Amino acid sequence: LVAMYEHKIFVQGIIWNVNSYDQWGVELGKQLAKELLPMVEGKEDTGTRDASTAGLIKRLHGLRG
Repeated sequence: LVAMYEHKIFVQGIIWNVNSYDQWGVELGKQLAKELLPMVEGKEDTGTRDASTAGLIKRLHGLRG
């Protein structure tokens, strides 16, 4: 079943002329997550981030207790 799904995605990529497995957005997400992890763990101050990101991390810390 998974192989059929993968094949479908591959064929759609060929038809649309895109590389379905070149996922630059996934790589960017990994880089950003690596930068944010120390802040989420509370090991680093969120002062270097924008107000929205800092607020979300602060809320996460509040939910953790």
